[in-house]
Amino acid sequence: MERRSFLKTAGIGAAGVAAAPFVNTASAQETITWNMVTSWPKNFPGLGTGANDLADRIERMSGGRMRIKVHGAGEMVPALEVFDAVSQGTAEMGHSASYYWRGKVAASQFFTAVPFGMTTTETNAWLYHGDGQKLWDELYAQHNLKPFPVGNTGTQMAGWFKKEINSLDDMQGLKLRLPGLAGEAMSDIGVSTLTIPGSEIFTSLQTGVLDAADWVGPYNDLAFGLHQVADYYYTSAWNEPSAVLEGTVNLDAWNALPDDLKAVVAEAAMASNLAMISEFALRNAEALKTLVEEHDVQLRAFPEDVVKALYESSQKVLQQQVDSDPESARIFESYQAFQTQVRGFTDVGEFAYLKVRESVIQS
Repeated sequence: MERRSFLKTAGIGAAGVAAAPFVNTASAQETITWNMVTSWPKNFPGLGTGANDLADRIERMSGGRMRIKVHGAGEMVPALEVFDAVSQGTAEMGHSASYYWRGKVAASQFFTAVPFGMTTTETNAWLYHGDGQKLWDELYAQHNLKPFPVGNTGTQMAGWFKKEINSLDDMQGLKLRLPGLAGEAMSDIGVSTLTIPGSEIFTSLQTGVLDAADWVGPYNDLAFGLHQVADYYYTSAWNEPSAVLEGTVNLDAWNALPDDLKAVVAEAAMASNLAMISEFALRNAEALKTLVEEHDVQLRAFPEDVVKALYESSQKVLQQQVDSDPESARIFESYQAFQTQVRGFTDVGEFAYLKVRESVIQS
């Protein structure tokens, strides 16, 4: 009791509480309340709940000193205006995907997905142990933003098609929802591509605005009911071998945080990233089984001539991007060099194991 009295009169009780584990310090210090705007419907499985997870982790890890109010797409700003809203300070945080901003920041696309690019594990290695995060920080600082990877859906599906694709000719003139560099590569082989929010895909397929659509993978696609408006589900995951979700923080708000809360946000983002990757590995498997066995979805892979054409168009699009934008050139140089470096072990490690596992199971 004498010690407690001493701490209280000395005015250092708050410091003592802050150092103690699992103690809520919000009552002892000012609570910082931020708004997070997202590109996802409120509480949408995986993506919307991923934003909720990040907000919850920040509050818990800060002992209640930070509280984040999550807004679904359209509640505070439209789905595809998250970048501007956070940049301008309309909201302190955002949860989205960087390739939505290619019209504003061309090089942003490299931080979501690159056609025929790195896997999820390889991408995280580039961000956490290569130059990826540093380059991302430098790019977004020009727009008053601090970015983080806050999730990853893993390998995505190639999309839903109303008709079966048997050759490259069948792709001509199709209206396809596909964002980012992959969308540009599709356009190069004769497909008309659009970037629209996920919430509009079902109606667009139903009404004929779209003939086909990429969204995410079985978990999210089942949640939107896309199997009700398209019969063929394509597995050739050339477009997004890894799909990073980005968390953005207004740079002024970020710089105003004390160092310990900056560390909280950074560690919460890393934890949410891992949590989403792990969840999607399970939920995609469960949802794919449901789609095929309960809804008779026709699982397909693109024909060889389509895949070859997409690879060639992807290389062309990437080269055009690099040639036209110095920031893209600098970032892609790092991305490509890192992919070459880690592929050496991916091929003889994980890829070789998966081939052996499949051959043994099938035998």
